[in-house]
Amino acid sequence: MAYLASELKINWKCKHTWIRSSKNTGWCLLGCAIGDIGTILYFQLMGIDWPVWLIMSLAIVNGIITSIILETFILSKQMELRQAFKTAIGMSLISMVSMELAMNITDVLLTGGAVIKLWVLPFMLFAGFITPLPYNYWRLKALGKACH
Repeated sequence: MAYLASELKINWKCKHTWIRSSKNTGWCLLGCAIGDIGTILYFQLMGIDWPVWLIMSLAIVNGIITSIILETFILSKQMELRQAFKTAIGMSLISMVSMELAMNITDVLLTGGAVIKLWVLPFMLFAGFITPLPYNYWRLKALGKACH
């Protein structure tokens, strides 16, 4: 318990760490949004009548998969492909899942279902970005762990 308490006592005012964790979160958001929004839009455009919770569950899984693919591609510019994939897989699932849940809950609350409309996208993306950002900052500052 003492270890956890010491990990929580970090400097939350470090501009460099906020910038770096924001960039990392942004890349993760891009990858997650491609799979998530793409899945919801596919069901919407094809008129597939599945329960909202099932569409959102599939959207979350697809968002995590596309995020890992995008991160692997980005990291492959800095390291071997195999190492890039391992690093992408090692990213925090807590961050990705919280991002996905925030985006999907925002969509359901604002549209009443699994519906993509242009006006809802900024709200979904903002919720998906801001929700994991403090955790990503803490993870980078306290543990020195980031995916970039």
